[in-house]
Amino acid sequence: MSDFIKNKRGTLFIIAIVLILGGSIFAHMFNTSFYSTNVDRINFETNRGELSGLLYKPEGASNEDPRPTIITTHGYLNSAEMQDAPAIELSRRGYVVLALDLYDHGHSINTTEFGPSDAFFTFWTTAMDDAANYMYEQDYVLKDEEGNGILAVAGHSMGGFSSTMAVVEDEKFFAENGYRKIHSVLSMGSDYSFTSYVGVTPDVAFKSHGPRMVGKVAAHYDDFFFDSQARETGKTVVYKDYIQTEEGQSFLGNPSNPESGEIYTLDNGGKRVIYTPSEIHPWNHFSATTTSHQIDFYTTAFNEYTSPNQANANLNPDNQIWFYKELSEFIAMLGFFLLFIPLVSYLINLPFLANTKTKINETIQAPKTTGNKLIYWIILIVSALFPALLFPALMSKSGTGMTILKYFSLVVLAISIIALVIAYMKKGNKKISSVILGPIGLIISSGILYWLITNASEIFKLGSFFNEPTTNQIIYWAVTVTAVLTILTIFTHYLFKSSGNISLKQYGFVVNWKSILSALITAAVSVVIGYILLFIIDAVFKTDFRFWTWAVKTFETRHVMSALRYMPFFFLYFYVTGITVNANTERTKGWKGYLLGCSLIVGGLVIYMILHYGVLFMTGTAMWPAQALSSILLFALIPTLIVATFFNKIFYKMTGNVYTGVFVNTILMTMMTVANTTLYTGLG
Repeated sequence: MSDFIKNKRGTLFIIAIVLILGGSIFAHMFNTSFYSTNVDRINFETNRGELSGLLYKPEGASNEDPRPTIITTHGYLNSAEMQDAPAIELSRRGYVVLALDLYDHGHSINTTEFGPSDAFFTFWTTAMDDAANYMYEQDYVLKDEEGNGILAVAGHSMGGFSSTMAVVEDEKFFAENGYRKIHSVLSMGSDYSFTSYVGVTPDVAFKSHGPRMVGKVAAHYDDFFFDSQARETGKTVVYKDYIQTEEGQSFLGNPSNPESGEIYTLDNGGKRVIYTPSEIHPWNHFSATTTSHQIDFYTTAFNEYTSPNQANANLNPDNQIWFYKELSEFIAMLGFFLLFIPLVSYLINLPFLANTKTKINETIQAPKTTGNKLIYWIILIVSALFPALLFPALMSKSGTGMTILKYFSLVVLAISIIALVIAYMKKGNKKISSVILGPIGLIISSGILYWLITNASEIFKLGSFFNEPTTNQIIYWAVTVTAVLTILTIFTHYLFKSSGNISLKQYGFVVNWKSILSALITAAVSVVIGYILLFIIDAVFKTDFRFWTWAVKTFETRHVMSALRYMPFFFLYFYVTGITVNANTERTKGWKGYLLGCSLIVGGLVIYMILHYGVLFMTGTAMWPAQALSSILLFALIPTLIVATFFNKIFYKMTGNVYTGVFVNTILMTMMTVANTTLYTGLG
């Protein structure tokens, strides 16, 4: 592999650049509806901070030809780009669209101060209202003769809650001023469960909806909402039929035999509709069906207000191009990851950075005897499966899995202490380090595991230092998995050390400090170059690299500062997994080695996802019905870890040690994680 890369790195570099530029050009083309829409990132100040978003302004929209306008926003942990489908399709039909970053998401920031217990209620309760107030004042946004804004608010999940809150505030505004800024509302993947915590119960919301057109996308397999009984039990990943619930029927005005997609008119003139696609919660973002429902909704809501210049206003809802933008960005993303291979290959041939390359050590061979092979494969299978089997427990820091790990750490600790005493007593003429190193390593790693489990509630606790709630969950899972993998790796090494004549150098982590430092510089420079290219792409084309929830996106300085706090812990995870993967797969040649490496790292997680959602669609209840958010996080985590595994193996072959791959993964994957989730800036 290293010889191939050395000989073909120029070709790989050109291919990577072509994929990045080609994918980005096509993504820009579809994002702008073949250059008929101008797309800009805008920022505007509010009383709470600064909101950012992507403004889709069709050709001709101006103060002379104001248009019906939609503000659409994402849910918890996401960013404006997750609204690509409605933004592209509705702007393509001549509407102005603002795809909004909620506060403390994407490029938006809440500059107020708050404590951890209040953090969840700081970004969605006011963001859409603030955005609606800003957009209403723009001269390209249509108003009727009485000053009512022909402006819709829409959002997925928390974005839907934010839209509800905006309508409540707008109705208060109407009571005082006699006109409304918001004309219609569409929420996707959200009911009234969270707005109730701030006083906006279904009854309050229904009254505030008034004569507007209001719609809901309430998917049958939504992971969180639309079933109050499931919510009370905490097991929400079940089949739902919101339109048959008391709340759903009340929303529609209590018609007899309500149907999905049917528009019902209330006595006050308001229109109501519920759509029920057979989708899970994040699927709403990436669905031609849900996008079609959104097009139908706005075509009806704005029927009397479309401009004569909106030639595509009545374009068939099934005529959609947004997916080609997503596909193009995915191609650019593949080019982005591919770029690191020739980039690192070039860098490690520069003065000093050449120290990154070390002697290629002899590959660790598999056990020879039948008994040893059986034990070895059992350990490998356990290593692959336990991160998934314990995933629910580690993400929630509770459950049977935590108890199992606690007693596992105590058993390993006790056995290791006994082994240390016996080894010391029987050392004979051997060097003391050769007989006590293994037991001491197991004592330390099992002691750390015990501490992680017994102090779980105080570790990676949301606050001003660790200020990303979901990153806190992921990092706790990662460091706990690291501790267990360390125990298994040490045990495996000393179990087969003698029979396989295995030395520590064969693992690729015993090198001099110059190699480690040059590997760090190489990784840092390559990641900086990669992100500079991304920022240029964003500035020129207003696109990034992504596929569905998996994305490499631009960030702010605050994201870098937060990433630096998480990097040491991600380093530990990638360091141990890098050693483990290379030690167990280097003797497996070709694509089979990469497949085995990926199986070790994400095989269990993939099985988890198949079982979780497969059982949901087959039976109506997920395999782990209480694991909603945690399971959704895996849609991005799994492909991220697959890329990290490839980097581990490729850079190990290229340099003879684990450090370049570990450092690249640590810096790149941490930045990807930190930039794609909630970052609470105002936490005190």
